[in-house]
Amino acid sequence: MFNDHGLPRIFGTHSGQEFPAKLLEGLTQRLQHSPAEDWARVEIYVNTRRMQRRLSELFLKGPARLMPKLHLVTDLAKHPTLTDLPMPVPALRRRLEIAQLVRQLLSQVDGLAPRSAVFDLANSLAALMDEMQGEGIEPNAITNLDVSDVSGHWERALKFINIVQRYFEHGATPDVETRQRASVLALTEGWKTSPPEHPIILAGSTGSRGTTFRLMQAIAHLPQGALILPGFDFDMPNRVWERLADPKTSEDHPQYRFSRLLTSLGIEPNQVEAWTSAPPEAPARNKLISLALRPAPVTHHWRQEGPSLENLDAATGDITWLEAPNQRVEAMAIALRLRQAADDGQTAAVITPDRNLTRRIATALSAWNITPDDSAGIPLNLTAPGRFLLHVLDLAQPQTTSEALLVLLKHPLAHSGSGCDRGQHLLNTRDLELYLRRSGPAFLSPEALYKWAEAKDRYRPWVDWIVGSAFATWPKGTQLLDRWLDHHCAVANTLSNGPSGAEGELWQKAPGRDTKSAIDDLTQHAPAAGDVEILDYSAILRGVLSAGETRDQNQAHPNILIWGTLEARVQSADLVILAGLNDGTWPEPPAPDPWLNRSLRLQAGLLLPERRIGLSAHDFQQAIGAKSVWVTRSLRSDDAETVPSRWLNRIENLLNGLPKPNGESWVKDMRSRGDYWLDLVEAVEATTAPQHTVRPAVAPPLNSRPTKLAVTDIKHLIRDPYAIYAKHVLNLRRLDPLAKSPDALLRGTVIHHVLEAFVEAGPWDDATTAKTALLSLSADMLQELVPWPAARRMWQARVARFADWFVVGELQRQAQLLSSKTEIWGEVTMPALGFTLVGKADRVDLLRDGTAHIYDYKTGQPPSTAQQLHFDKQLLLEVEMLRQGGFEGLGALRVVGATYIGLGNDPEVAAAPMGETGVWVEFSELVATYQDPEQGYAARRAMLTADAVSDYDHLSRYGEWSTNQPAHSLKVSK
Repeated sequence: MFNDHGLPRIFGTHSGQEFPAKLLEGLTQRLQHSPAEDWARVEIYVNTRRMQRRLSELFLKGPARLMPKLHLVTDLAKHPTLTDLPMPVPALRRRLEIAQLVRQLLSQVDGLAPRSAVFDLANSLAALMDEMQGEGIEPNAITNLDVSDVSGHWERALKFINIVQRYFEHGATPDVETRQRASVLALTEGWKTSPPEHPIILAGSTGSRGTTFRLMQAIAHLPQGALILPGFDFDMPNRVWERLADPKTSEDHPQYRFSRLLTSLGIEPNQVEAWTSAPPEAPARNKLISLALRPAPVTHHWRQEGPSLENLDAATGDITWLEAPNQRVEAMAIALRLRQAADDGQTAAVITPDRNLTRRIATALSAWNITPDDSAGIPLNLTAPGRFLLHVLDLAQPQTTSEALLVLLKHPLAHSGSGCDRGQHLLNTRDLELYLRRSGPAFLSPEALYKWAEAKDRYRPWVDWIVGSAFATWPKGTQLLDRWLDHHCAVANTLSNGPSGAEGELWQKAPGRDTKSAIDDLTQHAPAAGDVEILDYSAILRGVLSAGETRDQNQAHPNILIWGTLEARVQSADLVILAGLNDGTWPEPPAPDPWLNRSLRLQAGLLLPERRIGLSAHDFQQAIGAKSVWVTRSLRSDDAETVPSRWLNRIENLLNGLPKPNGESWVKDMRSRGDYWLDLVEAVEATTAPQHTVRPAVAPPLNSRPTKLAVTDIKHLIRDPYAIYAKHVLNLRRLDPLAKSPDALLRGTVIHHVLEAFVEAGPWDDATTAKTALLSLSADMLQELVPWPAARRMWQARVARFADWFVVGELQRQAQLLSSKTEIWGEVTMPALGFTLVGKADRVDLLRDGTAHIYDYKTGQPPSTAQQLHFDKQLLLEVEMLRQGGFEGLGALRVVGATYIGLGNDPEVAAAPMGETGVWVEFSELVATYQDPEQGYAARRAMLTADAVSDYDHLSRYGEWSTNQPAHSLKVSK
């Protein structure tokens, strides 16, 4: 198949070419005149299973011929005869073993790391161990490093690294990387004594890992061996290749790994042959990108070689350069282009490492019922079964909360067994949520659920099912991992099945089956983890689910594809979209290494952090060589400006230095094509955006308007009339939070009850007795009404702070007191207006001279005189109600005073401005105003402060309009 020219055979494919297709094309050219059996004699090693599948698919398309032997490089680790080492330990089992060792170390040495980090540390140690085994680095190479600064960090790192030394010792069961290296060494040694005469090809690898690099070197020296390098830069001159020798300055260059390989084989770059005679998809662009990506020390070549670049119109003509204001617009623009590709029958692929961006694109496409074929799938922890299992895990907390319970009950997999009435289940869940929000306990318990179930008999079986599963007792202390798994899955199955016990949908469909497979795998290897606590179990399960993935190819569009950079190496499309090209996203910054810094890695012979950047650069160079390309980025992310990818910067800087004949620039032309799609996004969003984002003043019919309001509502009628419309016309009330908390509202209610009980228990003979009684009453009521110990102590201290001040004032008030009425209900009707004002007074004192004094307790700051006159008219209106005999059992009284008793940090009394006349007249005019059918209830008419929050701001769409806009009257039927 190959001619013998005495040198290692190195071939390459151009950037932009579909590597598997060109590999097959090159084989066809070389074997077209050979016997049919020669096809079967060819052995091909590839580095990914995707490449292997893709080659198989292409062979099966025809014509009919014998298939070469297709091997996966990593399958050598599982070869039964290449080495006498036992078969490798599964990766999950090894990580569980290391997690157990880490846990033991943390229990022996205080302060090394938090217990919650055990599984993360085990994963990181396992990754370091894999790298050491793959590169042939022994642990003593790490421990003997020259560390001039013997810091505490290095000592701690060595403690962790030393615990995995046992896996490098003779007789230890090997890991995959250990057996892989041993197999490759055994295979290559055998080839030295008995080299195979049939063709052996290693295709598609860059040689970035040490074991694969050794295999490539051995194959290149075989009589019929050959290497086929993907995305080889045939346009880069030899003098530049020579500058790639130093890894410290060149590791991040896309061609560095090829340079290292050629140097080790004694091959000059110009001796690398093209695998096929087919030209590149975009030869002019390949030259441009090659020059743009030159290593930093030789970028002065831009001035020398830039002017000689030819066909820049062709190089840039099929590139669309899109810079969106934010990631949402970027995703929408890409989705629009993908939709056009679907309509035109084009194959379009989005390539990006940014999974958040791909999810945005998929969401935008769903508006047109297009589901992209996402090669990465969905992480199991984001699928419905994965989320359900993690929600069930929340039940292991010491206290089951209302939020945790309702999240589970509302989950689509809950109560999903055949024969279960899920509709009734959701109605029950709704009723339970309303109960828990309005009057539920601060801390959820089975007793609280059974108390609620007593209201209606049909709830009892349903509550029995909830209590039997959600409140099941979890194991305590340390347990074997499989016991945690068994209990966890049992609770999850019970909640999924429902009361009937019929099998639910938890393990059904592709996500359920894949999740069950991951759980079964973890169960199989559970003994390796030893005894673990619930915190360790949670970390292990979350790590396993986040590492797994699922795909549902049945619903995916065959021509709309989302690829990671790894998938892009083995496939091509009519349109390639390189998205998320911001620094920190593509390329990703080197991950922080908790064990070794860059210098120590170099000393030990391990891979430098820039290796990943170099591989990403190679992926970028390959992908941008496609025939039609988009490059996209967002200018801002999370309200912060982004930095364009270093590769885009290089391309832009190079092109800006090359003048275009007509005075324009090639970058401007590429951006103008992107601007067209940005304008299209703006046009699409303009058609779907709300047409009326005005400040509303809703005018419902008169027969729908309230004819009765409480005195506490009048402040809102003045400041935020829209709240009255929403509350009393639409009958909408803010739902109380599920998580009960000791908030200001509860504090005010409790202190009101304390003072009411204190006044009713009087009169008091002296201040000491009164203070003792007040503190005793407050302690009893706080114990009864406030289940939070910390809040009880703080509020009891608050009562103690104002007790002396309040008692002195109370004794003065009692000197003139005949009797006192607390929490008294009142109502006054205005016949001429058909309107009723109602309210409850905190306290009305009937004095010995037949007059009355009305009080209102405030646990916060009392309103000022101006606020009372214009906005907070509650106390003044209660005075008028008292004068008109509106309070039960009191009759009309002469009111000599109205006072706020402020019980804040600085207690005070604030008298209401009763001397001002016209309060009732002004109130009557206000009521009459809203009996005009043209008068609307304006949103946020006169809020106290600009940042004051209304319960109905979201309903009035506040934020889409500002308070300096005039209110726009909107007539509605209700």
